[in-house]
Amino acid sequence: MGPQPYVERYVVQGGVFDAIGEASTQLKSVLKMLGIPSDITRRATVVAYEAEMNLVIHAGGGEITASVFPDRLELFVRDEGPGIPDIPLAMKEGYSTATDEIREMGFGAGMGLPNMKRNSDSLDVRSEVGKGTSLFAVIRFPSDPVQQPVKEG
Repeated sequence: MGPQPYVERYVVQGGVFDAIGEASTQLKSVLKMLGIPSDITRRATVVAYEAEMNLVIHAGGGEITASVFPDRLELFVRDEGPGIPDIPLAMKEGYSTATDEIREMGFGAGMGLPNMKRNSDSLDVRSEVGKGTSLFAVIRFPSDPVQQPVKEG
């Protein structure tokens, strides 16, 4: 069994728009403190921020767990919200179920899941209508070039 990951958990309250960004900002600080490269930190922050927005806007809140391993960051997001009836549709840029009120506040442009997919190396979204959604994103760290095997010509 490999080394134990460094784990951070963030509880996100639903409907608290002023708090959007708190968890992703805290995660960004932790990743910087751990010496994670800035491009990886940026990608992780985008995924966490989009997840946070979905928890606040759609799900009535939830939890984000970040696990930092030597070679990757895993983000697990779960909620007990209304669920996503059509995940492939929700993955399309511009598709959103946000209300007009939410859109007027500048949220709900339908870029959340597409941005999460673009900024992670793998993304798995599972949802059950009426029960909630879970999302698992992995962002791999670039390997140390010193440890790369030399390719024979």
